[in-house]
Parts: sequence; C-alpha cells; structure tokens
Amino acid sequence: MYIFNVTDPITLVLLLAATILLIFLGKEIKKPQASVIPLIFFLVLVLIHSVELAVIPEIGYEYYYSIILRCITVDLVMIFITFFGYLWVDDIACKFYKKKSIDNSLDWFWKQV
Repeated sequence: MYIFNVTDPITLVLLLAATILLIFLGKEIKKPQASVIPLIFFLVLVLIHSVELAVIPEIGYEYYYSIILRCITVDLVMIFITFFGYLWVDDIACKFYKKKSIDNSLDWFWKQV
C-alpha cells in the first residue's frame, strides 16, 4: 500500500515552501486564485488520506494507522495556513482593485492581535 507521506521532513519542507511561494505569488499578482491551488491540493490530500484510513489492510494496521493519522494532522494544519493565506491575498486584491469585499474576512483577526 502506497501512502503519500507528508510527515517526512523533506516532503514537509518542500510542501511548505511551495505553499508559501504560491501565496506570495498571489500577493504579487494580486490574484487570490494562485493561493487557492495549495488549498485545493491539501483538501484532496486529506480526502485521499481519509480513504486510505478506511481501507487499511489488516497486515501492518498499527504502522499504517499512525502514519495516516499524522498525515491527516499535517494536512489539516496546512489547510488552516493556506486558508488564512487566501483570505490575506483576497483582502489585498480587493483593496488594490477597489472592490468591495463581501465581508472583511480578516478584520476580526487583526482586531484581536
């Protein structure tokens, strides 16, 4: 059974670097669609890991179970990071194009900081 292990340190660093680069690309070109790419990628990954968790073979159950749970945890953290990155880039794009945002998504966050 092949598992895309995102908890491997090299893979994790590469995924984090690609995510940060896509978020900053979206910031530079003022298009929030660039920061949606990693968000969709991590949503698909959490779906794939959930399916893998449901069909774990009996042999090596404990080994695969722990790896997949760590992968799902990393996926959810990356979804959290990319979602806030998307909201940040969307806010920048709305201000640049002088569009009215439907809701000021990050205002509640910045008021708390």
